[in-house]
Amino acid sequence: MISKFIIYLLRIMKSFDRSYSIQNKSQKEANSIQKNLLNQLIKISKKTDFGKDHNFKNIKTFNDFKTNVPIRDYEKIKKYIDKIRKGKKDVLWPGIPLYLAKTSGTTSGAKYIPLTKESLKNQINSATYLLINYLINRKKLNVLFGKVMFISGSPILELKNNIKTGRLSGIVNYHEPFYLKPFVLPSKKTNRINDWEKKIDKIADETIGKDLRIIGGIPPWIQMYFDVLENKTGKKIKDIFPNLELICHGGVNFEPYKNNLFNSLGKQINTLETFPASEGFFAYQNKTKEKDLILQINSGIFYEFIELS
Repeated sequence: MISKFIIYLLRIMKSFDRSYSIQNKSQKEANSIQKNLLNQLIKISKKTDFGKDHNFKNIKTFNDFKTNVPIRDYEKIKKYIDKIRKGKKDVLWPGIPLYLAKTSGTTSGAKYIPLTKESLKNQINSATYLLINYLINRKKLNVLFGKVMFISGSPILELKNNIKTGRLSGIVNYHEPFYLKPFVLPSKKTNRINDWEKKIDKIADETIGKDLRIIGGIPPWIQMYFDVLENKTGKKIKDIFPNLELICHGGVNFEPYKNNLFNSLGKQINTLETFPASEGFFAYQNKTKEKDLILQINSGIFYEFIELS
């Protein structure tokens, strides 16, 4: 067991070193990286339905892109999504996406966002960069020697026309980084429980007594988990998980939940905000003492910034 752990640790450090170099370079060369990324995305997708409809073969510059690809909302690209859901290939990206991430729409009901092999890899890489930055800023590896838990949505997926559909937080359960697999909680069986209250209750039972060091999820889910733990044990979270040192959160504003979470913990610990979405992993907080988020410019997403009038 010890030798296997050492091998895992060596693989982790090799991956961290390579990924961190890429991340640092991307921040220093943002303009050139984004320009090259746009050219790459146009080249790869020029033979898709979207590429043909938007003259991708003649797009050479950013201004060409702005002219041919106007800003639009989901409803304006829904016809392409509908084609994908029917199983058509080469619509927005070559081939068929691995998944469709189902999101709760605020204006027109559920929305479906294609997730490709490339976009999923970028999601995982961005999460890795977050952990790299945390380790380097802390100058300690303690957090790696315990368990990590992500409170996520259901990983149960629906298969239709050879495309699996589900919530992003559930989909990523099938793509855990190799270096986290031995340490991830909860179990697959527990994570598949549909009833949310029963699921949180089972997660609490399964994690009590474990050496939990990182927890991730949206703040209200984490608070619900903490409440169940306190009710079951009569203890503060710091006494249940004395080595817990990091909360990774996203999805909603953290501030309204911060005081209650720290009260449940019985102490303050490090927190990092993340900005993942079905469309891509946009940003994360790279320093615990600063609230700024660092934009992910080398993660398969091209950004077009519009001046506010």
